[in-house]
Amino acid sequence: MKYYIIAGEASGDLHASNLVAEIKKKDKKAEFRGCGGDLMKAQGVDLLKHYRMMAYMGFVEVAVNLRKVLRNIAQCKKDILEYQPDVLVLVDYPGFNLRIADFAHEKGFKVLYYISPQVWAWKRRRVLKIKKTVDKMLVIFPFEEEFYKNYGVDVTYVGNPLLDELAKFGTANRSIFLRRNSLGEKREIIALLPGSRKQEVKRMLPEMLKVIPDFPEYQFVIAGLSSIGKDFYKNLMGNADAFLIEDQTYELLQNSSAAVVTSGTATLEAALFTVPEVVCYKANYLSYLIAKWLIKVKYISLVNLVMDKEVVKELIQNEMNKVNIAKALASVLRNGKRQRQILEDYDELCERLGNAGASEKAAEAVYKAAMRKNQV
Repeated sequence: MKYYIIAGEASGDLHASNLVAEIKKKDKKAEFRGCGGDLMKAQGVDLLKHYRMMAYMGFVEVAVNLRKVLRNIAQCKKDILEYQPDVLVLVDYPGFNLRIADFAHEKGFKVLYYISPQVWAWKRRRVLKIKKTVDKMLVIFPFEEEFYKNYGVDVTYVGNPLLDELAKFGTANRSIFLRRNSLGEKREIIALLPGSRKQEVKRMLPEMLKVIPDFPEYQFVIAGLSSIGKDFYKNLMGNADAFLIEDQTYELLQNSSAAVVTSGTATLEAALFTVPEVVCYKANYLSYLIAKWLIKVKYISLVNLVMDKEVVKELIQNEMNKVNIAKALASVLRNGKRQRQILEDYDELCERLGNAGASEKAAEAVYKAAMRKNQV
């Protein structure tokens, strides 16, 4: 059977690649096409476009690049029509994927959505579009299932795919990790996770680096991505006393005492590795004003959203500055009571997320949908 999968960023590429691997176990003749990244390609997905050509975020950024966005959407629609998949799987990336869902539904394709857009946070009218255009939602947080059921959407909670990744990862050897990256053995590590897109790294990293002189007893290590490029990071780092490593985020988190993290999937990853963290986010000012007007939730980090309380400190927009980051970081490093409370909350977070197996459960739902399409 033929599967068309669309992921528009690094985390989506990761989870989609694991989904493909599980589908192949169930469907030995499976064929895959879509949009994504290197991990999907490695699993045998024939890519129409790499997510590097698609990753625009924020209201202003999308508006500035609107012509490119619309061209990408048009090319994707044309490709779906030519490929004629048995099922279309959309992975997060709502600005793009909800438009594709509308088109695909109109053309009679079976549409499944894996990893929900955060419609529970803002633009709740999108739920009505999802109900109309998506055949089934496969969600990764328990509260999402209840949310969608309240709107009469066909939904299944499959578990969180990050738990699958952690189960595969195991334990990194600290000495090997330190030697491989020329890191000192005597000083503990503070990880800086500035994001997965160039525009957010450019906005977040310089502010994160300003706190380094306040913590001379630690070594600061930046979690870089080779897809962004070493030169891009180096230009932002200047003379900052920090190390850059690429494509080793999990190894870094496993060997860090604390982390400063850009809001997104990485906040949950840090928590699952039991790393006390400070969550930061800064957007284009106009995008921030629009989002502030639209957003309906108390928190932005996934950790706090799942727990429905402030487990980790969030510094947003103007609050994200050297003084506040340093203060929050000092608290998680030097306040024993604060540390213990965070780690206790992380334990509860893991219980709420459940066990590994999300990729397999999602693959079963996708495979069954494709089978039903073939039986019609």
